[in-house]
Order: sequence, then structure tokens, then C-alpha cells
Amino acid sequence: MDADFSKGVAFVEGNYVPVEEARISLLDFGFLRSDANQDTVSVWRGRFFRIEDHLDRFGRNIARLRMTCPYDRDQQREILHRAVALTGFRDAYVQMLMTRGRPPAGSRDIRLCRNNYFVFCLPYIWIASPERQQQGLDLVVSKIVRVPPETVDPTIKHYHWLDFEMSLFDAYDRGADTCVLVDRDGNLTEGPGFNIFLVKDGRLSTPGGGVLDGMTRTTVFELCAETNLDYAMAKIPAAELAQADEVFLSSTAGGIMPVRSVDGAAIGEGAPGPVTLRLKHLYWSKREAGWHGAPVDYARAAEAAGD
Repeated sequence: MDADFSKGVAFVEGNYVPVEEARISLLDFGFLRSDANQDTVSVWRGRFFRIEDHLDRFGRNIARLRMTCPYDRDQQREILHRAVALTGFRDAYVQMLMTRGRPPAGSRDIRLCRNNYFVFCLPYIWIASPERQQQGLDLVVSKIVRVPPETVDPTIKHYHWLDFEMSLFDAYDRGADTCVLVDRDGNLTEGPGFNIFLVKDGRLSTPGGGVLDGMTRTTVFELCAETNLDYAMAKIPAAELAQADEVFLSSTAGGIMPVRSVDGAAIGEGAPGPVTLRLKHLYWSKREAGWHGAPVDYARAAEAAGD
């Protein structure tokens, strides 16, 4: 019987399996110690978005973690394409990841680990649905301090998410959609899977340090350059959110997402603002037109079936 990839697919130990059958060893340090790195590429209307940039960042970060991928860049690209092709998804959320693996039994020497490479592909995931984005999100500033970059580098896409997870509980308890964390000096950092932007007097600002160099964040900078919109990367005290004309979030999982309130207080008119909406429209219209896009070769599904 042919495998059912209708819910998604995973690449595990050299094989493509239905995503719900994918397994990782209980003893893998990626699980036991959160010793892992990932990069998530989106597919929209049958095109990967910025796949080469994602491969660049993935390769850069696993090298910094002193991991070795068993597949070269061309093979990684091929695996991503084939994973999407097997599902047939036109809009997809595709994650590649490396785990430390496990050392030989009886050893704790991480230099002896065989690093593991995995991929999974799911239908496109939204941090906030398009319907929710039309209203704007409700955001809170968490009282939990973000893990400092001197301890865990946020530019490496790791799974050290307990600060995010516990902050999300706080956000939900307060009736909000999501949260943003601050550093030890009370400056904004980032939220669970997104960067944050403020708009004041027609000018954008976003935290310049202690955050992931998000792919959608970079895309926002490019859109600003196209539209002659000024932006700055800076230290931003959390208190400045209350004075902002607009606030929005950026993420692979949702694009540019408007915020309507922070800590229960309305931002601007309490609805998505004009600068946010202009950038959001430009982002999605350009993606629809193929900007930074690499078409998925869906013929790979037939090839994989015959392997």
C-alpha cells in the first residue's frame, strides 16, 4: 500500500515517511538537551520563498554549533523539494533540522556524537489566521526575561523555548494572542517565532540585538527600501510600545501580522494601521508574483515513488 502523505511527510534516516510516523531517538541530545538547530522554509502557491537564504543560514548555524550534516547543500535542496512534492501541498511549512545525536553508550563526550538530519513538511502554518490578522492581534509584554544572547545565541534557530512557552501561558491567561519578551534592561527582544516592529511618525524601528535575524524581518527591510520607508535597528524600551502609531510582527509563519493592542491598551486606532497594511499587501502580492520564489518540482513525487 502506498504511504499516505496527506497530512505531511518527514525525512528520517534517509527515508520519507508519513509525518505522524516520524520518530527520533529518546536518547538523542536534540531531545534530551535541546541541542539542535532548525530552519523553516515556507512554500506559497507552489514556490519556496528564499530557499537559498534559508540554506545559507542553516549551513552557517550548524557550523557554529560544530555539527556536520551528512548531506551537502544540493542534497538538502533536493530533499526539501521532494518532501513537498510527495505531499502535493501548494502552501507548506517545511522545516529542516539537525540534532546532536548521541555519543556511544556510557560516554557523555559530545564530540563523539553522530549528528542527525531531519526534514518535515506540513500544510502552511499561521501564527495568526488571515481572519484574525484582519482585526489585529492582542499582544502582551511578558514579565519573563528573554534568555540572554551571551548564554544562548538567538541568531541560531534552536529549541530553547521555555522562556517563550511560559510567556505564552501568561499571554493566554491575560486574554491575549501572543507575547513579546524583554531583555534584562527592559528593552524589547522578540516573541515566540517572530520579530517585532514599531511604526512612529511613518518610521519603522525594530530591536537590533538579542533577536533572530529573521528571514521575514530581512524581507521587511527590502520592502522599506523599495518604498522609501525609513527604518532603524535599535534598542527599544518596552514602554515605547504604548507611544507607537502601529505595531506589527514578522514571521515565516504568517508574514506581516498587525497588532491592535499591547497590554490591553489600543495601538493607534485599535486596528491595523496604514503602514502595516501597505507592507502586508506588498509582501503577499510580491510573493504571489514569484518574488524570491523557487518553483517546487512536483515531478519529484513520481520519481520518489519509483525509487
